[in-house]
Amino acid sequence: MPVSFFILVVLSSLAFTLHFLHIKYKNAGDFLLMIDKSENTIIFTEAERCILVGIAGREQSRWETEDHLDELESLAETSGAEIVERFIQDRPAPDPAFFVGRGKLEEIAQFIEWNNIALVIFDDDLSPAQIKNIENILNTKVIDRSALILDIFADHARTNEAKVQVELAQLNYLLPRLTRQWQHLSRQIGGIGTKGPGETQLETDRRLVRTRIAHLKTRLEKISRQSLTQRQQRSEMFRAALIGYTNAGKSTLMNLLSGAEVLVENKLFATLDTTVRKINLDKNTEILLSDTVGFIRKLPHHLVASFRTTLAEAAEADLLIQVSDLSHPHFEDHLLIVNQILSDLKFSHKKRLLVFNKLDKVKNSGLLERIKSDYPEAVFISASRQIGIPALKKHILSFMEELYEVDQIKLNYLHGTAEHLFYPIAEILERRSDDSYLYLKIKYAKENKNRIMQIAERYK
Repeated sequence: MPVSFFILVVLSSLAFTLHFLHIKYKNAGDFLLMIDKSENTIIFTEAERCILVGIAGREQSRWETEDHLDELESLAETSGAEIVERFIQDRPAPDPAFFVGRGKLEEIAQFIEWNNIALVIFDDDLSPAQIKNIENILNTKVIDRSALILDIFADHARTNEAKVQVELAQLNYLLPRLTRQWQHLSRQIGGIGTKGPGETQLETDRRLVRTRIAHLKTRLEKISRQSLTQRQQRSEMFRAALIGYTNAGKSTLMNLLSGAEVLVENKLFATLDTTVRKINLDKNTEILLSDTVGFIRKLPHHLVASFRTTLAEAAEADLLIQVSDLSHPHFEDHLLIVNQILSDLKFSHKKRLLVFNKLDKVKNSGLLERIKSDYPEAVFISASRQIGIPALKKHILSFMEELYEVDQIKLNYLHGTAEHLFYPIAEILERRSDDSYLYLKIKYAKENKNRIMQIAERYK
């Protein structure tokens, strides 16, 4: 059998698998170039009519489920879907076979038939077996929350780094879902370049996916090293990173402080790629500010793992500026979710400044006073209305003062020129000289104090 024919068979088979799993694979790599993207995507080219399904029980009250479905609706709308209805099933625990139970699924199936529903989105992750069982009853496309989030991330990835990260997350999601549920997967394939004459098509697909995952991890490590080099070149500057729940207004704040043209939309995950810009806090102080990807509840763990490279800007920042939407009725839940994700990422030790945004949308003065009392260290702003920005800059400057010192250094010309020795570890604020001495006013991180003193002592 010609090798080219074998490759064509493998690619076509894997494309067919992706189609039936409803996995969007916009960022397909080398071995998936032949996939017809119009057939293997959950992009909603027209407003696809869909319904949402959640479960309320011991772990989650009904009002919490409603709130989660509100967020799921926003996610679906970000992908262009039209939400027709939502279903909530009360049960102590998910059904292992049908998640919400066969009876509830039959009720949903009847609604689908009467209302021309094209897509059903579940708020929780479904196992491959559950998806198969549910689709057999509903006779329509079924995805879970993770698949929807991956879809949005694939849409919004712009840089090579983000595209690699999304593709890696997609494949990690896909791998356990390459199950023996489609008849075409039972074929036997043999020939040159395969495991052997006994390898099934399912095993071939899995091997291809694992090979691609290994390749992407290697590329991501290379990108990570390049990003580390870039960050080291900026290491002498103070760095702050904007973090927080998605759609909290981080990009609006970034644009206001830096003049950068970061995409601002009233959508979840409108910004995916990290943006780094210089901003001036006052006439003498310049820092680097980065805008990172937003967080969300039930964020797929493989997506978090893939985006560690992007979040490295936050990992190495001197200050995390945690932006929260003050006008959201569940902003405190959002704070808890962000704190948990930061803990999972081992960022809990980082210094943080809590910033409540969208102050102009809070009309209840009593509620506002209560929040200010509960969070006395927080800064309250409105990035869209430019309210509270001077206070925010002042807080950042105050934090910097805790990390930095300013000293007057006197250097004797008789011992040679030493000014250049301070450049990598200090900022020269003022410079004057006479016939014998050079006088410098420098600003430096306290961690560099010993090195500064050694240089000053040597050239005094």
